[in-house]
Amino acid sequence: MAKVNLPAGRSSSREVDAFLSKAARVPALRQVKGRLIFAIDATMSRQATWDRAANIQTDMFSVAEGIGGLGVQLVYFRGFGEFRASEWTTSPSVLGRRMQEVTCLSGGTQLCRVLSHANDEARRAKISTLVYIGDCFEESPDVATNEAAKLALLGIRAFMFHEGLDPAAANTFQQIARLTNGVYARFDGGAARQLRELLTAAAVYATGGGLALKQYGAKVGGEVLRLSRQIGDK
Repeated sequence: MAKVNLPAGRSSSREVDAFLSKAARVPALRQVKGRLIFAIDATMSRQATWDRAANIQTDMFSVAEGIGGLGVQLVYFRGFGEFRASEWTTSPSVLGRRMQEVTCLSGGTQLCRVLSHANDEARRAKISTLVYIGDCFEESPDVATNEAAKLALLGIRAFMFHEGLDPAAANTFQQIARLTNGVYARFDGGAARQLRELLTAAAVYATGGGLALKQYGAKVGGEVLRLSRQIGDK
């Protein structure tokens, strides 16, 4: 007779209550006010920043919770043509587990595919914000800007966060931000606080729009205030 694997023991009523309480605090996707695509270059040079972003991503959900909640889809590329998009989630623990499972691999950039994917997703459900974190660009600028123009027609603003000083990436990222009425910001790979502020700014905008970002920027200052001013000028 085949063995049946049974639980080692029953959960206590306290454990069950804690689980149900935690589950109740995670909003359903249909209940959140904002949706954000969180796209990251996961090629080999990106591991340190990937790990840093995995640890920081919880803050996006926390800052959006009081505004109306946030739904996030993780998108990444790595290796030779590998491109992945997760399910949508409103849970930082789910997104964190997804990110912890990923190891960066050598390969070329696929920003154009990220932009095309964002366009496809926006045709299925309303998305306000695309966040992209990358350090270089090895594709056609014309293709990238064409896809960015499509994002603009769908009302999606791109928050282009650029690690390092690569001039080709800087030029293309700035063009994408301009075309989508989004923002471009450069950050240093070791600056965890700077990256945290950039991501929370994007989450606030995705959930509450320009007014919420302006109010939050006035409260916390730093990169959030700077980005709120960029958005406010458009």
